[in-house]
Parts: sequence; structure tokens; C-alpha cells
Amino acid sequence: MLIGNPKKSINAVMAFLVFLMINVIGATTSSAQGDLLLYPKRVLFEGSKRTQELNLANKGKDTARYVLSIVQIRMKEDGGFETITEPDPGQNFADKYFRIFPRSVVLPPNETQTVRIQLYNTGDLQPGEYRSHLYIRAEQEKKPLGEIDTTKDAKSIDIKLVAVFGISIPVIIRNGENTSAINISDVSFNMVKDSIPAMKITFNRSGNMSVYGDVAIDYVSPSGKTTQVGTAKGMAVYTPTAKRILTINLAQMPGVDYKKGSLHVSYHYNVSKAQRVAEESFVLR
Repeated sequence: MLIGNPKKSINAVMAFLVFLMINVIGATTSSAQGDLLLYPKRVLFEGSKRTQELNLANKGKDTARYVLSIVQIRMKEDGGFETITEPDPGQNFADKYFRIFPRSVVLPPNETQTVRIQLYNTGDLQPGEYRSHLYIRAEQEKKPLGEIDTTKDAKSIDIKLVAVFGISIPVIIRNGENTSAINISDVSFNMVKDSIPAMKITFNRSGNMSVYGDVAIDYVSPSGKTTQVGTAKGMAVYTPTAKRILTINLAQMPGVDYKKGSLHVSYHYNVSKAQRVAEESFVLR
């Protein structure tokens, strides 16, 4: 219960809910959220591909209704997301060029559903990359008939907060030559909370399209033995963001001494169907 000025209380609650939604969207790099599983984790159109399929699965114990909508997202340098309504310079939204069906799905426990995403109206598409995000959320349960909100007096109001979680995945349309590239800079090593070894890495993107790939960190001992100590799968740098800073916690295991030897960072990604690698090394002291 919130007591005081009802209008101010409601405004505070609404501000909190908006904050919650934005942070949930930004945290959905995984393909699962709550009882909903999704595959694939991103939808990419390039070449002659006109239709893609997205598979939804309900792993919960209850029947759930999922609603699909479109959101526009900016990637920040720290990898976080924030919702926007207008594209940044160098950013193109994709939602005018695809449609999704169905827009809502009811799934019993352990059932799956295929959602189709189809391109259209792409005849005047200029070269470059277009991106919007598909947001899938569990619809809040409807209030039973006859249930009525009540207030105890004019200065108090009862408010029930219900967290609604969802997943957002990018839908990307590429047209024309991909000139993207990435390099690694400003690599550093330090101990974070609870004496956990970690690497901080800056990825610098150039060119006309986003980059998506896997990060691997190897420890190289003074004798030359190599041990993988860190990974980050599916690390993206979306247009128009030119730089992304990533911190990866490293494993502590026998034979790995972070006071000597070196660390080797590699980022494997694809451009124009060719495998590329960006690499950098850091000497431990």
C-alpha cells in the first residue's frame, strides 16, 4: 500500500515499471526468459532469403499467452540497450520491411509454435543494414470478472505490481556489400570483486553493418602451454555503435598463474560469408 498523494504515488510506480521494462529488454541476450524458450537468437535476412521461422516453446507448468511486438533499440558502449523512437545517425529501422504472423501465441505446457517473419516492400531498399527488435512477452493474466479495485480512503491507494518479463531479439535485413571489420584495443587485466580475474576489452567496429561473433580468451604459460580461460558467445556490436567495451571473468584452474605468462584474445566473426578473426595479446606481470 502506498499512502500519501495518490497521483504522486501512481507516477512513481509508472516510472518504476518503465525502468523495469527497459532493463528487462536490455538483459535479454539469452534465448530464454522465465518459461519461454526461443530459437534462433537473432533473425538475419541477406541475399535472396525472404522468409524466416522463429520457434517458441513454453517450458512452464501453465498455459501461457505470448504477444509479439516491435521495439527499436540503441546499443550502448557497455553493451547495454535502451529503447528509442527515432534512429540515431547511421541507424536504419527494419520494421517497415517485414511482417510477423501470428502476432500472439497461446502455448500449453511443453508445446511449441512457429512464428513466420516475411520480408515485403523491399523494392526501394537502399544498400546497408536495417535493424529492429522483435519483443516477445508473456501477457499479464486478466483480472477475473467481478474483481474490483478498492481504496481504503481518499489518501491511500492499493497498487499491485506484476513483473512482466520478455525476450527481445534482433531482426536484421542486409542489402549490398558488407564492409564491416573489427579490431581489438585497450586490453587490460585486473582482479574484480572477490579476487576474480577479469579482462576488459574494447572492440572497435567499422564499416556499414553490425558484427556478431564469439570471443575466446586463452592463457599462455611461460612454457607455451595454452589453456582456454574465458569465452563470450554471440557478442554483437550493432550499428551505428562504433565501440563496445566488454569485461569477461576468467577461470581459475591448476596450471594457470595470472602473475606470469600472457593472455590471448580472439574474436571470430563472419563478413560476406568469410570467417574473420581479430586478435590481441596481453603480457601478464
